[in-house]
Amino acid sequence: MTKKDIKIKNRDDLIDKVEKMLIDSGSPIAFPLVHRFTDNMYIREITMPKGSLLTSKIHNTNHPFVVTKGKCKVFDGDDVMDIEAPYTGITEKDTRRVLYIEEETVWTTFHVTDKKDVDEIEKEIIKPHENNLVDKKIYENIKKITVSNEKTINKKGEKLCLGQ
Repeated sequence: MTKKDIKIKNRDDLIDKVEKMLIDSGSPIAFPLVHRFTDNMYIREITMPKGSLLTSKIHNTNHPFVVTKGKCKVFDGDDVMDIEAPYTGITEKDTRRVLYIEEETVWTTFHVTDKKDVDEIEKEIIKPHENNLVDKKIYENIKKITVSNEKTINKKGEKLCLGQ
């Protein structure tokens, strides 16, 4: 195991504990996702309400992100960073975060792909990870809640479907 692998494992262990604490504290909050597609581009937008504490997925690619609204504190396993709109950054491969939302925040990521199916895209851009501290049945129910709050928008801004 390399130093980088050990660092990532330690970060994931810590963030898994935060995620378990969040799940144990009560009902999960669903954050609305909007999916947009252009030629060779998938755009993923999440709106996070003020006062929220959440964990991100593990990113499998380097990609740009933009915060167009809001203010948040972001922990990446090493440092806490204050991000306030307008802000543009780059997410590095293997990044996983804990976010505390100080003001309602809109965070958008941009991914190069020719795919249009969100499930297929997620297999490319999100690294599989299972939090072994959380009951698997509860974890699956939380995933279902997240999916039911997503909507897809085409190039013209028209809603295509709710859910996946």
